[in-house]
Amino acid sequence: MLRYILKRLMYLVFVFFILSIIMFGIFKMVPGDPAKMMIDPELASKDPAKYQAAYEQAQKELGLDKPVYVQYAIWITKMLTGDFGYSSQYRMPVVNVIKAPMVATVKMNIINLILVFAITIPLGITTAVRKNSIYDNMVQIVTVVGVSLPMFIIALIGIYFFCVKIPFFPISGMSTPGANYTGFAKVLDELKHMALPVIVMTLASLASITRYVRGAMIEVLRMDFIRTARAKGLREKVVIYSHAFRNALIPVVTVLTWWFVGIFGGSIVIEGTFLYNGMGQVMITSLRQLDFGVVLTMNMFYVLLSLVGNLVMDLSYMLVDPRVKLS
Repeated sequence: MLRYILKRLMYLVFVFFILSIIMFGIFKMVPGDPAKMMIDPELASKDPAKYQAAYEQAQKELGLDKPVYVQYAIWITKMLTGDFGYSSQYRMPVVNVIKAPMVATVKMNIINLILVFAITIPLGITTAVRKNSIYDNMVQIVTVVGVSLPMFIIALIGIYFFCVKIPFFPISGMSTPGANYTGFAKVLDELKHMALPVIVMTLASLASITRYVRGAMIEVLRMDFIRTARAKGLREKVVIYSHAFRNALIPVVTVLTWWFVGIFGGSIVIEGTFLYNGMGQVMITSLRQLDFGVVLTMNMFYVLLSLVGNLVMDLSYMLVDPRVKLS
C-alpha cells in the first residue's frame, strides 16, 4: 500500500506541474494588462512620461517585464516555498488577501459536508429499503424538484421567505455591520450570517446525493448475497447496514468525493448571492480586476484539492471493500 501511495504521489506531482503550466498559459492569454490596472488611467493624458514610468514600475513589481517562461519559473518556485505573489488589486501579498476568505469558505463547506453526510446517507438507505412506499415517493418528488432547481434559485427563494417575509436570517454579509461583538456573541453572529447560505447549499446537494445513495442501495439489495443473509436469519438491520450498505459504498464514495471537491466551486454562486466574503467573492472580484496573482493561487488550490480528492477516493475503496486491491 505504501508503494502505491508513493507512486500516486509522484503522479500527482507530475500532473500538478502540467496543470500549473496550462493555468499559467491560459491567464497569460487573457486580454488586458494587470500593470495598467494599478495606475490611474487619467495620468496617461495629464503626464504621459509619469504614466510610462509608473507603468514600468508596476510591470517590475508584478514581474511582467521578464519573458513568459522566466515569469512561470519565478511564480512556481515562489509558490512552492509559500510565497504566492503580490496582488495588483489589493496592493498586498496574495496570502494576506486569501487567508480570511479561505477560512470562511472552508468553515462553511465543512459544516455543509457534515449536514449532507448526516442527512443523505440515512435518507438514501431508508428510501431504498422502503422502495415504492408513500414515504419513498414523497422523497423522490422532493429530490426531483431539488435536482431541477439551480442553486441560485433556491438561494433567492430562501432570501425571499427567510430574510424578507420572515426576517429570521440576515440577508447578506458575514457579520453585523458596526457591531463590535466579542467572544461567544461574535461566534453566534457569524453563525447566524452563515446559516442561510449553508442551508441553501445543503438543500441543493441533498437531492442528487440522496438519489445516488438510494440507487446504489437498491442495486445491492437485489443481489444474491443479500437473499442469502436474510435466509440465514440475520436481523434486517444487520443485513441493511453491515452487508448491503457496505457494498453500496464504493459508488457512493466516488460521488461524495467529487461532490466535496465541487462544492468549493459551487460556493462561488452562494457567496455571490449572499455577498459572503469567501473565496468565491474574492475570485470574481480578482477576475474583473485582472488580479492574476490571486486568481492563479486560488485555481491552483482547486487543482490541489481535486488531485488529493482523487487519491483519497482510491484509498477509500480499499478501506470500504477489502476485496479491492491497489496496484
